Amino acid sequence: MPLRQRWKEIVTYRWLYLFMLPGLIYFLVFKYVPLWGLLMAFKNYQPYIGLMESDWVGFDHFTRFFTMPDFWMLFKNTLILGLYNIVIFFPITIVLALLLNEARKEVFKRFVQTLVYVPHFLSWVVIVGISYVLLSTTDGIVNHMIVSASGGQAVEFLTSTDWFRPLIVLQMIWKDAGWGTIIFLAALAGVNLQLYEAARMDGANRFQLLWHITLPSIRSIIVILFILRLGSFLDLGFEQIFLMLNPINREVGEVFDTYVYRVGLVQGQFSYSTAVGLFKSVVGLILVVIANQIAKWFGEEGIY
Repeated sequence: MPLRQRWKEIVTYRWLYLFMLPGLIYFLVFKYVPLWGLLMAFKNYQPYIGLMESDWVGFDHFTRFFTMPDFWMLFKNTLILGLYNIVIFFPITIVLALLLNEARKEVFKRFVQTLVYVPHFLSWVVIVGISYVLLSTTDGIVNHMIVSASGGQAVEFLTSTDWFRPLIVLQMIWKDAGWGTIIFLAALAGVNLQLYEAARMDGANRFQLLWHITLPSIRSIIVILFILRLGSFLDLGFEQIFLMLNPINREVGEVFDTYVYRVGLVQGQFSYSTAVGLFKSVVGLILVVIANQIAKWFGEEGIY
């Protein structure tokens, strides 16, 4: 396209480009400019002499990371929680969206939507604080009910290595499952109603409508969101897990995010922690590329 014609098009659609400007600035400042800092992973960064003047060490930080004794413990914990996120949390958002879509009473539907959306706006500090109030062995309501009902001993929910991962998943579901239904509900609103009417005339019941019309209609959205979620497979979030960690459950709860905080910010090993973060990003990129290719093999559009 000639330059003059391109400028004419920009002037014609200037308001649309103006609306895009804040988003472009956000991604430029917070996503692309920080990529320059990835050089730190290949250097022995010293703050007082700057990034460019620091000594180049190549892949030394990665070698140290992969050969340290705790690597496989961190990898195992992160992998298990990541699988829980994909296998349990992600399908629950779809099921919840389908249930909300099937609600016929509009008042009831709006009430339930509001109820499941509210926890998303609470910080993880509040969510974990409520968990402590409910599950404490001394004053926790849940343990009081257990002791009163069965006469047994209180359960060490907060310090048990067996309960740590289920609690993390339950907190994720409680906080974000409702919020995760928004895109699915928007996709469900676009399903052609004539398909349902035709299927009902052929004698289809509600389950058959769900299986043969609803799910195929939103399959592309499910695939795209699944691929995007794989990109953050090892990025479990720092705040929730950090607040739930204690010396007793650290063996099953320490993940890459909390490890980066401990060695990067607390101990000041900036280059080493950058290498760990870069490893997570590369794994996420590889998973996205593989999943996107598999989706295309099965006839889906993918994300690119």
